[in-house]
Amino acid sequence: MASTAVLLLQLLLVSLASASHLLGTSATYTYRGQNPDGTYKVDLHSRSIFKTCDYLSWSCSGSNCLNVVKSPSGVIDKNTNTPVTTCETETVFTTNVSSDKPFQMRASGCCWRSTANNVGSWYLLTEVDLGKRSDTGKPNRSPDIGLLPFLRVPQNCPRTYKLTSFDPDGDKVQCRYGKVSGTECDKCNLPPGFLLDQGSCTLHYNYTQANSNAFGLELMVEDFPQGHINLQYADGSRSYRVPMTARTPPPTTAPLSKLPMQFSFLVDPPAPSCQEGDFLPKLLPPTPANGAHFLAEVNKELEIRVKAQAKHATINNIIVSGPANISKHQTTPGEFVLRWTPLPDDHGQHFVICFAVEAVKPPAVYQSEMRCVLVEARSEKVKSHVICNESSMTVSVEKASFPRLHEDHMQLNDPSNTACSLQRHSNSTHIIAIIPLNACGTQIEEDEENLIFKNEITTVDNPGDLITRKHQMEVQFYCQYPKQGNVSLSFVAHRKNITVWEKGFGTFTYQFEFYPNNQFQTMIDPAAYPLEYDIGNRIYMKIKATSSVNNTQLFLESCRAAPYDNPNYRPTYSIFENGCQMDPTLQIHSPAAQKEFKFSMEAFKFIGLHNQHLMRVDIPKDNPNMTCQAVPLRSQSMVSNQQDHDPPSRPEHHASPQE
Repeated sequence: MASTAVLLLQLLLVSLASASHLLGTSATYTYRGQNPDGTYKVDLHSRSIFKTCDYLSWSCSGSNCLNVVKSPSGVIDKNTNTPVTTCETETVFTTNVSSDKPFQMRASGCCWRSTANNVGSWYLLTEVDLGKRSDTGKPNRSPDIGLLPFLRVPQNCPRTYKLTSFDPDGDKVQCRYGKVSGTECDKCNLPPGFLLDQGSCTLHYNYTQANSNAFGLELMVEDFPQGHINLQYADGSRSYRVPMTARTPPPTTAPLSKLPMQFSFLVDPPAPSCQEGDFLPKLLPPTPANGAHFLAEVNKELEIRVKAQAKHATINNIIVSGPANISKHQTTPGEFVLRWTPLPDDHGQHFVICFAVEAVKPPAVYQSEMRCVLVEARSEKVKSHVICNESSMTVSVEKASFPRLHEDHMQLNDPSNTACSLQRHSNSTHIIAIIPLNACGTQIEEDEENLIFKNEITTVDNPGDLITRKHQMEVQFYCQYPKQGNVSLSFVAHRKNITVWEKGFGTFTYQFEFYPNNQFQTMIDPAAYPLEYDIGNRIYMKIKATSSVNNTQLFLESCRAAPYDNPNYRPTYSIFENGCQMDPTLQIHSPAAQKEFKFSMEAFKFIGLHNQHLMRVDIPKDNPNMTCQAVPLRSQSMVSNQQDHDPPSRPEHHASPQE
């Protein structure tokens, strides 16, 4: 019995440790209808931010509760600019209840990360009522709420935060501070220096002393009907709800639902200036306005572009809170792209996406204003499909999905080239466009991992018009190409010695290396790869034969470059051909021995491809592959050789000894 007690205690300690150091959390719910057995199904979407990618555990409280099933959590965002690295996750808790009567979801535990206002444990409450509303004929729908779970501001810079909320039933949404200790909150007191406007869900920061610990803020979100309604239950009973007015303030007026919203707010040391754009990042177009609405089609990617500037600090990050499968990418300094693809299960739902840009001037971190946008997921309207290949994009759009529109009144970004005409490839059922990656107004972008080629089909009033006042349709599309491939499939400048077996001569090997200058004394360490060269910079290379055969001399027969990682790609650019110099920048350097060949050339790029980072080992698509053939000379007839057995995508070398 004693050993059992010890085991239970250890398991409890592990459970507590797996959910510690909370920095913020929120929850919403979605009614999923009745199960075949007549029970009711509700999904609770819980977002939490911890030091590690952890999650909270929720339980159902009520006489009608049956079971709660947790779905795997997904990571929303990670941030290293915070005092400790943070990770926000989303977890779905599917709850089954036996009736449509109200029930509660609860979560509690220890501990918050050390807070400036001594919030220690967390207490979270969600109230759900599935009674049918008399105004909609359906159960109440949860408000959608949005907030970054970790906010920060210099102590001398007042700032206002609109805690974004949207109610799909058109109800009035209120944000208040938690009141019921041990159920809704721990400390239940708004810290000094902050003011909460409950009716507009607006938090005002005025001033308080900087603290290395963040404040823990514990809010509740509630929705109230715009008029008098009743909720009808399956057993025939009813309950009543009235609008929230000055004459019937809470708690006299019962809300339709309750949701928790708790977050960390860090007050940093003073900034040299509170002017946006100096140290605090200033959001610039095309960043959407706070509260902007977006429509997103199921299974099609939505793109939200964010741009910011800070004159005296370096913008290095964007923090985001939204659906679990959202992603963020930096395209250029100060510019970011958020991407999200709604899933079929998201159809008909609304989602709030919040973001802020961060800049650093060590040791300080400065955060921009927070903005949140609302996204409605809807079914596919225009049916289209994109195919990407090495040099072009092919997009097809079903004509039946946009009746009364014809390809004569549709065009790509730049239709001036006849090759870009939509009439050229379209047929009776589909609008078809084959767009070169470097024509028809195709725009190129890049992020950390990919090159992205974009274009769009838009409507025009009349063919050839420069402007339109109808703009009935817009189909944006792009092709994404990874900058780097698997090294086993890429041009590798430093390769293992290649052994070639020759009948009657034994074995010999040769090496192909890069050098930093024309002295050719110390080769570049392979650990420094991938190598990067600016266009026009000189690249120094040496091929060295280490054959044991005496009286041999190395001769470079051919050397070619290709823009793609494909040894069979044509056409190629010749650097040497049949021993002749083809590249005008080529220089041959005097060898130190007969079995060496030293040469150099200026770095170049292929037209129409990305213009940076030439000749990398794990190369992007825009960098050349080299295929070099080295042949030692001989006065006698050539003897047969055996080709090396490296993967065919690497450079192929052929050699024969000559006396």
